Amino acid sequence: MNNNRLHLMRRTAQILFILIILLAPVLDIFRFDSDTRSLILFGAEWDLGLKQGFYLDHSIESASHVAWQFFVKAILPWIAILAVFPILGTLTGRFFCGWFCPEGALFELFDFLTTKILGRRGLFIRKPNDTGVHAHNRVPYIFLTLLLMICIPLFAGVALTGYFVNPRVVWDQVIHWEFTFGVKAGIIGVAIYIFISSLIVRHALCKYVCSAGLMQMLFGWASPVSLRVNADPGRLAACTDCKGCERVCFMNVKPRLPKKDINCVNCGECIAVCNKELGEKRGVFHYSQSKLCAVPPKELIDKRKHALSHIKTSLGGKCCEKTCN
Repeated sequence: MNNNRLHLMRRTAQILFILIILLAPVLDIFRFDSDTRSLILFGAEWDLGLKQGFYLDHSIESASHVAWQFFVKAILPWIAILAVFPILGTLTGRFFCGWFCPEGALFELFDFLTTKILGRRGLFIRKPNDTGVHAHNRVPYIFLTLLLMICIPLFAGVALTGYFVNPRVVWDQVIHWEFTFGVKAGIIGVAIYIFISSLIVRHALCKYVCSAGLMQMLFGWASPVSLRVNADPGRLAACTDCKGCERVCFMNVKPRLPKKDINCVNCGECIAVCNKELGEKRGVFHYSQSKLCAVPPKELIDKRKHALSHIKTSLGGKCCEKTCN
């Protein structure tokens, strides 16, 4: 796959998923209506399907009906929802985090802006994989960052409050600048969260806080068939030690390590940058769904030794003949 195409596909997937998140309550695809205290799913109210006055009938038949409806309409849907991320982790690792997560996309946006302004991704700490080079003219990026710091949290607050209050009511209050306490609290609360997480916390939230990411991480680590970004041992000798794969990784993963970092979100950016350095389809990295160890043929060992010797330092001295796929 062309490296530019891979990058474009990932950005397109992130944008489309953000649009789905923003439009779901507006189109009544999924939201909770606080006025009627009911769940709206694809334009219809999701109820337990219990007959009116069911609590007055104490027969075994009525009790069985109530138990069945409660299981089907209340418990089973939650089990299905909670099973989504373990299943994704088992099959695709943290692919969702790298390709679809709206917060991850937002964190990457502010990583980009901070790099242009300060030459590093974080506000306070320089990481080993930061470029150290900021934009020649930083003024436009400073103004753009200030604008987005105000607009994105407020817009997200308005849009996400629509999951709990009818979006038409929320936007009507915004237009007339007259807010009920619930709408005001929702907008301010979400805006503060988005501001703090995007500007300060960022990918630390992905590593240590996000429960969806944690489930994908654990199940992906344990699964023998989970999707992974692996280094091809047969092509490792071609590595020029440009460290582009490390600089492009916003999760601070070192892709060339034999033991894969569980924080890898399968974004594929290291694949794209390596193909750009070595040539299309000649890069060291590739997607794989195997946890088996691949030992390169003996004739490749000597050829790799020279390449591995100058890579060894950048990997903290960790170098081995067996590369785990």
